[in-house]
Amino acid sequence: MDKPLADRLRPQSLDDVVGQRHLIGPDGILRRLIENGHIPNMIFYGPSGVGKTTLAGIIARQTNRKLYRLNATTASLSDIKAIVDELDTFLAPQGVLLYLDEIQYFNKKQQQSLLEFMENGKITLIASTTENPYFYVYNAILSRSTVFEFQPVTAEDVEQAVRRAFSLCARESHIKISLEEGVIGHIARACGGDVRKSINAVELLFSAAQEDEESESLFVSLEDARQVTQASAVKYDRDGDSHYDILSAFHKSLRGSDPDAALYYLSRLLLAGDIPSAARRLLACASEDVGLAYPQAAVIVKACVDSALQLGLPEAKLPLAQAALVIATAPKSNSVSSGIAAAWSDADKNAYDPPEHLRDAHYQGAQKLGHGTGYRFPHDYPNHYVPQQYLPDLLKNAHYYTPGPNKMEQQTQAYWQKVKGQNESYRK
Repeated sequence: MDKPLADRLRPQSLDDVVGQRHLIGPDGILRRLIENGHIPNMIFYGPSGVGKTTLAGIIARQTNRKLYRLNATTASLSDIKAIVDELDTFLAPQGVLLYLDEIQYFNKKQQQSLLEFMENGKITLIASTTENPYFYVYNAILSRSTVFEFQPVTAEDVEQAVRRAFSLCARESHIKISLEEGVIGHIARACGGDVRKSINAVELLFSAAQEDEESESLFVSLEDARQVTQASAVKYDRDGDSHYDILSAFHKSLRGSDPDAALYYLSRLLLAGDIPSAARRLLACASEDVGLAYPQAAVIVKACVDSALQLGLPEAKLPLAQAALVIATAPKSNSVSSGIAAAWSDADKNAYDPPEHLRDAHYQGAQKLGHGTGYRFPHDYPNHYVPQQYLPDLLKNAHYYTPGPNKMEQQTQAYWQKVKGQNESYRK
């Protein structure tokens, strides 16, 4: 059986690799390391299909090292021991380059088993992961490795790979391929920076291409390209980095009052069917970032979220978009989140009792203990306010809430300043 097109087209030199110019461009640090023959233990971190495996193979060839490939989803300690057994033999005179794909699936013990051989230089480790290595890779491995972050390949760079793929298909089959205008650009854009996915799309399109008898060529239509690549650009994993990156961008766009960005990231979440995460961020943001600047935002967002959960997709996108736009365009205040954070910190550190006059007096014997004695009922006083101590004695001068500069909070502050000034005469 023939190898997949992506493997047949795999670049053999650094100059053939598309994308990752920040690492392997003319001034890229990784290119310089490879050309100087100094290969440290490395962790390649980035999304799928952006050249991590390809680059490991090129490094092995250029440094004349035997390359072993393991995938952490299926490999075991016995596989590592088998590789170690070949060290110092004629099979690996220069040492070995171990490419460990998806290292996040190795447990701590499995990762620790690599340390001895990494330190004596007999194994050079290149581990790859699509997840943040600082969350998933054992610290001892991280401290002995250099992390290189791979970026999604731009559509312009992916177009180069797509053209090469169609050319190779035509050359290998000795059949001319005719492409409808826009096919290459659509594949490059729709595959979301994943070169391997774009090449796989080319392979499918070539296999399904219709023969044009007049021109004796195969014809690839734009509609076929759309069918093959539908939903390919949705790069999202509810348990991975993409999940948290999109959620973070969504919340920060809402907080930053950018309605366009908020709608884009909301769309990313909903295209992946993730209504709960979107709803949770909207509910949190209504209080955390809008808060008292527009208190009705919390009510509106709750109503929109309830509607979305009842409707389900695709209709749910409408009330959720409404909620996102309400938050993004509303005045902002973080006085709620700042106030509760400060109070939470004190409450977490100090479990002080309330003042005696605030304690529960609704039981026999409370009066003898002095509980409730001296409490003044605010509704018995003008403006329903009377000065008295509410915080515990050791925190009586603590200050947690600071009104924001927005119209709503400034009006409220002015009201209470007036009331408290008028009622100051009732202070003990």
